[in-house]
Amino acid sequence: MTNKYKYFVANWKMFGDIKTLNSLNKVAKLSKSIKFAKSKIIYCPPYTLLSNFVQNFKKTKIEVGAQNCHQSNVSGPFTGSINSKMIKELGCKYVIIGHSENRVNGDDNALINKKIKVSLDNKLKILFCIGENFKEKKNKKTKIVIKSQINSGLKNIKNIKNIIFAYEPVWSIGTGIIPQGHELKNNILFIKQLLKKRFKSKNPKVLYGGSVNAKNIKELRTINQIDGFLIGGASQNSNKFIDIIKKTYN
Repeated sequence: MTNKYKYFVANWKMFGDIKTLNSLNKVAKLSKSIKFAKSKIIYCPPYTLLSNFVQNFKKTKIEVGAQNCHQSNVSGPFTGSINSKMIKELGCKYVIIGHSENRVNGDDNALINKKIKVSLDNKLKILFCIGENFKEKKNKKTKIVIKSQINSGLKNIKNIKNIIFAYEPVWSIGTGIIPQGHELKNNILFIKQLLKKRFKSKNPKVLYGGSVNAKNIKELRTINQIDGFLIGGASQNSNKFIDIIKKTYN
């Protein structure tokens, strides 16, 4: 780990209801432990639960983010959407942008760039997802894809202090398959070197996401270049999420 904190981001996707809030007390208790003082825990629930999560974690160090946002900075005729200004007003600190599940539904690099800009303007921190699909990996285009996503997604952005990068190979998400250790290390290093060169950033923050669970975390934690994890399904169960956090250190 090259940064001050190890990040654990819980992307709940389309999961959760009011009843699930009770299960979060265990995680809140863990966050107060001195042993995990260098852990930065962030929950990204569905829009319907953002306000509840913010209130639930008010007296803890746990922070809350949204899973996506609209690119407009003003109110308008965008049925079913919320923008970063609304997210910020709820008390959220983060927003996920560029997740592969949103990319396949129309979020291209140009649109992602607009969302990042407007979210930064509204003082949100960005969880910027990048990564190749299986075909791109097979054709050995991983680094080309990553470079393109970064260059286009961050067009005309000069400072990445409030941007956390999440390398999520699309072929790994939900499949139970993770990249081989040397492959993952090389890709994380490539991303960091690219960011250092372009943005003069000393310690860019790069997380790994894609089928992270309590079984493979012991392997993933050995890659020191990883600054944390973006966790999907396994984060929806508090016991599993806590297990991942504990095994990262033990």
